[in-house]
Amino acid sequence: MRAYLYDNSDADQRELHDSGIPVSIEELNAINVQYQRLEGSLEEKMKVVEQLCVERSYKNRDEIHISPTLLPSYEEKIKIFFTEHIHEDEEIRFIIEGSGFFDVRDRLDRWVRILVEVGDLLIVPAGIYHRFTLDTSNYIRAMRLFKEDPKWTPINRPLADDNKYRVEHLKKIGPLSFC
Repeated sequence: MRAYLYDNSDADQRELHDSGIPVSIEELNAINVQYQRLEGSLEEKMKVVEQLCVERSYKNRDEIHISPTLLPSYEEKIKIFFTEHIHEDEEIRFIIEGSGFFDVRDRLDRWVRILVEVGDLLIVPAGIYHRFTLDTSNYIRAMRLFKEDPKWTPINRPLADDNKYRVEHLKKIGPLSFC
C-alpha cells in the first residue's frame, strides 16, 4: 500500500504528486478509509470479494474500464472523476487490471493520495471528499460494488458541505489530526 500527502503542484493529475510525507494504513483507517491487498489468483481474490459482499450486503456490481480508447468521452469523464465530491453511499473498488489514484481528504482537509493497483480493494466511506484519476499508464479495470442498484451520483464541493452524510462522516472521524 502506498499513500502519502499530495504535493498540490500544477503537474498533470496523473503524475505521482508525492510530497514525501507518507500516510499509514492506520491513518487511513482513522478517516474510515479501508484498504486491503488481495493476494493469489483472480479466482482466489474473487472469493474474498464474494465474502465481503455477504458481510456488507452488497447486492450489485459492475466493471468499469477506463482508458482513452475504452471509455466514451474519456477526457470529459476523467475531469468529472477528478472533481472533488462525496457520495451518499460508500464507494467500493476492487482493482482487476491497471492502476490509478484515489485522493481523499484527511481531518485537516489535506489531500491524501492512495495508489491503487491490481489486487487492491478500497472502501471509501460515504461523506468523505475524494476524487479519482488514472496514473500515467492511462488504464484501469475495476469492479464496483453496490448495496442497491448501481449508481454513481457525485455531490461536488461546496454543495456537499452540509450534506447529512458529510456531517456524519466528520462526526465519526472527529477533530484529531495526523501526526
